[in-house]
Amino acid sequence: MSSRIIPVDPFDYVVFGATGDLSQRKLIPALFHRFIDQQFDTNSRIIGVSRSEMTDEEFQAFAIASVRQFVDATLINEEQLHEFASIFTYITNDVTDKDGWAELDNSLRDDPEVVRAFYLAVAPFLFEPICDYLATRNYWTPDARVVLEKPLGRDLESSIDINDTVGKVFREDQVYRIDHYLGKETVQNLLALRFANALFEPIWNSAHIDHVQITVAESVGSGGRSYYEKSGALRDMVQNHLLQLLCLVAMEPPASDEANALRDEKLKVLRALKPIVGDAVEKLTVRGQYRGVSSEETKVPGYLEELGDGVSSNTETFVAIKAEVENWRWNGVPFYLRTGKRMATRASEIVIQFREIPHSIFSRSEGVPKANRLVLRLQPDEGVKMFLMIKDPGPGGMRLRQVPLNLSFADTFVQRTPEAYERLLMDVVRGNQTLFMRRDELEAAWRWIDPIREAWDNDTSQLHGYTAGTWGPTASIALIERDGRTWHEEADDPKGL
Repeated sequence: MSSRIIPVDPFDYVVFGATGDLSQRKLIPALFHRFIDQQFDTNSRIIGVSRSEMTDEEFQAFAIASVRQFVDATLINEEQLHEFASIFTYITNDVTDKDGWAELDNSLRDDPEVVRAFYLAVAPFLFEPICDYLATRNYWTPDARVVLEKPLGRDLESSIDINDTVGKVFREDQVYRIDHYLGKETVQNLLALRFANALFEPIWNSAHIDHVQITVAESVGSGGRSYYEKSGALRDMVQNHLLQLLCLVAMEPPASDEANALRDEKLKVLRALKPIVGDAVEKLTVRGQYRGVSSEETKVPGYLEELGDGVSSNTETFVAIKAEVENWRWNGVPFYLRTGKRMATRASEIVIQFREIPHSIFSRSEGVPKANRLVLRLQPDEGVKMFLMIKDPGPGGMRLRQVPLNLSFADTFVQRTPEAYERLLMDVVRGNQTLFMRRDELEAAWRWIDPIREAWDNDTSQLHGYTAGTWGPTASIALIERDGRTWHEEADDPKGL
């Protein structure tokens, strides 16, 4: 069965930072996919704003080149591609220049039926001048939306400043703080898995679940980016992506799938996280930085080498944390979070490890039953696996074996799985905030993260090195193994996920 495409209302999408990497790699390809699926047509417009000198025709050529580079060639029809590019217009504008906004006056349609969205794909220090000018020049409308890209602060204080700045112009229900992980199909399927089936929710608690693992591993390095040097893995990944995944696993069933009902429950989880402060930081967290590999077969630069000769840095490229949610449902259940660059493979997954059976009726010669395990793979090869014990087929008596029930999205759903930004960009137009972070969520996450960051800043001796292409520092293995548990990795599942 193919998915049903629901068209959205005509829109004007104004993208600030339109010639940047995010626009080229993610936004334009995502919009193209929605265009060829007929979710919108040429009644909508994409208005690019950036400091670079560029004509409409050059910006349209930029969009065409982006699609050709980042979209599967088999999905590109030249006539459709040029029709898509025709909705692009461009404005050269330094947003800090008060005199540079006149051209945008003539580009936005004065039509209440046209949705007006402003995507701020720029550094946070530009949010204030942009929002101020949107208000003073009457670009703001009661139904306008503003999309904010991370990083939304470096700590709680700076996050509050950013939210206050945007909040002077836009109401909270107009603000869309984007976290592309929440747009991934498998993440949304976690909600369906939990709340659309009677099977899991009765056992989704500490009586039946031993622990939870959330891993977001990247095989690439930082590329020497100045942004990453200022953020590190804790701010870049844990504060948003991993904590949002934790919330979806741990939250109570919301009353409905309405945006605020769901976000209310996520907020409760963030507020129930046990603070990691003082001596607990060293015991419950691990931070690392990848080192290079140099051999005849492989040459991979380390993080410091990517930054440049003679540079020193305590920025972490790996984080592992043992977290706890202090409420009735999850009392005593650890949540192990792990993320890093230059890891053994690219993989994002959530592992729900159930408890062992209370008593085995089988002899040891027949096999030792292993605890059930539910694995949700977010990327790549999206899917869901449930590891169960069965009898190994064949004569000769009972032999137990653990095998997975495998739901592979690629095998089960013939159509292409949409990228996260496709869903999120259209949700902005629809006015659906379900998959976007609310201000109080963001600030609750910072309140939990800040003590860890501050402790690390005051003690730089606990930065562990790890070899590029591995699963991180040995200290992260010790973090989970001293509890009698192990990380779920590819070796645990020979056929992959």
